[in-house]
Amino acid sequence: MSAESGVPTFRGTDGIWKKFKPEELADIDAFIRNPDLVWEWYKHRKQVIAGVQPNKGHYALAEMERHSTSFIVVTQNIDNLHHRAGSMIVHELHGNIERNYCIQCGKYFLSEDILIEDHAPRCTVCGGLIRPDVVWFGEDLPVEAWNASVAAAERAGVFFSIGTSAVVYPAASLPIIAKRAGAYLVEINIEQTEISRRADEVLLGQSGEILPQLLDAYRRTAFHQQHNHSL
Repeated sequence: MSAESGVPTFRGTDGIWKKFKPEELADIDAFIRNPDLVWEWYKHRKQVIAGVQPNKGHYALAEMERHSTSFIVVTQNIDNLHHRAGSMIVHELHGNIERNYCIQCGKYFLSEDILIEDHAPRCTVCGGLIRPDVVWFGEDLPVEAWNASVAAAERAGVFFSIGTSAVVYPAASLPIIAKRAGAYLVEINIEQTEISRRADEVLLGQSGEILPQLLDAYRRTAFHQQHNHSL
């Protein structure tokens, strides 16, 4: 979804890892070896993301939440665009690039507090290195977010898999968990993926176009149901 807002993707034709090696930029050992290089890259990414806006797909999901008694967003994206669009319940499996923390004492810092630094910033409390609050290669997903995401998948009536490559595990297992638990699985993507054959319905196209259409269809259905009930 974020690619439609102008956020560079990790995979695909124009993925950022086509130009850089992941182990040089998204690995704790690489950060310890060369914190200034890693900080320079993430500072650039933070600035790029700060300059983009949620798209119609993000806003459609936020609106769906307001019309539902139980609507949860699970995302692998780290750009905070779901929150900025108004979604209230968002489980961030890979963290949030707008948050940062000290690797020694754990103190949190907002990006606006440290973006002025040209070199890897240091903690104002203990002097430790500050890193982005994102999941790097070789690191586990945040336990609380993952457990909440699995629970949401297991009780879902409808599960939308939107814009994911469906190859990054364990996140890619969530649609399968939902399907096995009885959910109606809908894939929305610009191309078919590994889970397309398992989906009950595959909608090919931009999520920023498809999700608003689904929202409009829901509104029309809800209106007619309410109107017929009032008669």
